[in-house]
Amino acid sequence: MLDFVVAGLSANSVPYVEGLELQRAVHRSVVSGVRPDTVIFLEHPSVYTAGKRTAPEERPTNGTPVIDADRGGKITWHGPGQLVGYPIMRLAEPVDVVGYVRRLEGILIDVLSDFGVDGRRVAGRSGVWVGPDGQEDKIAAIGIRVAEGVTMHGFALNCSNSLEPYSRIIACGIKDAGITTMSRVLGREVSTSQLVAPLTARFQAELAAAS
Repeated sequence: MLDFVVAGLSANSVPYVEGLELQRAVHRSVVSGVRPDTVIFLEHPSVYTAGKRTAPEERPTNGTPVIDADRGGKITWHGPGQLVGYPIMRLAEPVDVVGYVRRLEGILIDVLSDFGVDGRRVAGRSGVWVGPDGQEDKIAAIGIRVAEGVTMHGFALNCSNSLEPYSRIIACGIKDAGITTMSRVLGREVSTSQLVAPLTARFQAELAAAS
């Protein structure tokens, strides 16, 4: 069984710290067996978060606040128009973190394909990318943590967000690639709410295939 929670989108976006507290509460419940695996969907107000591998020089130099996050990866931005998904899921033993990241990428690639966006993996880099070799733009970022066999954090899919905040950082520590959104690729507005049902269906299909 897999539960889904839409914690807040658009005008009801959830501040990052509140979202982290929600994640931790759900994580404790999944670890203890009180609730099933759960995927949380939400948007955050504009915020930079730094994963464990963020170097000092990768932080913004203009005084923009940065929240240190207990996930893998480097610095990234969350904000309006970006759908964030936090799958809180128990992984099978032995825990295969890389395999789990590949599964998340696969779900996102499938959903992007449903919308007519040709997303793909890039060797040596996590997340989902669009564009030709050597000119890739990241459209979805992934950063996770596994504690007591249960995942936290997850993915951020750029739907219709501004790209301006990325100009202040080296997003995900990658200097030689750009950032894009679904709306920019398709030439039409794609809202975060449009992605919830397709992602829910893909997560359910992935669970069924894995069982």
